[in-house]
Amino acid sequence: MPDDPINPTVPPSGTGCVECLEIGGWWLHLRRCAQCGHIGCCDNSPGQHATAHARSTDHSVIRSFEPGEDWYWDYTTEEYADGPALAPPEHHPLTQPVPGPEGRVPRDWQRHLN
Repeated sequence: MPDDPINPTVPPSGTGCVECLEIGGWWLHLRRCAQCGHIGCCDNSPGQHATAHARSTDHSVIRSFEPGEDWYWDYTTEEYADGPALAPPEHHPLTQPVPGPEGRVPRDWQRHLN
C-alpha cells in the first residue's frame, strides 16, 4: 500500500472512465483515484473500472467525480474517508450526461447495472 493514498496535486486523467472510453463502453457514475487521478466507473456501472484500478494498483482511496459530491471511499477500510480538495476539475463537465457518455448508453441501461 502506498505511503500516502491521496495526492491532491494530481489532476484527473480526463472527463470519463478511461477503460470505457477505450473499449466503447459506458458508465453510470464516475470515481477518481485520489493518488494518481485515474477516472474509472462506479461499481454499479457494467465495467466497475474504479474498483478494478484500485485492486490492480493498490491505490486504495477514491473520490466521487460527480458534480456536488466530495466524498472519499477507502477500499482498505471499506469506509468513507476524509480528504483534501483535489486538483481541478473536481467533477466531470456539467454538460456530460449521466449515465454517459452521450451516444453510447443503451436505452435499457437500467437492466445492465450491477
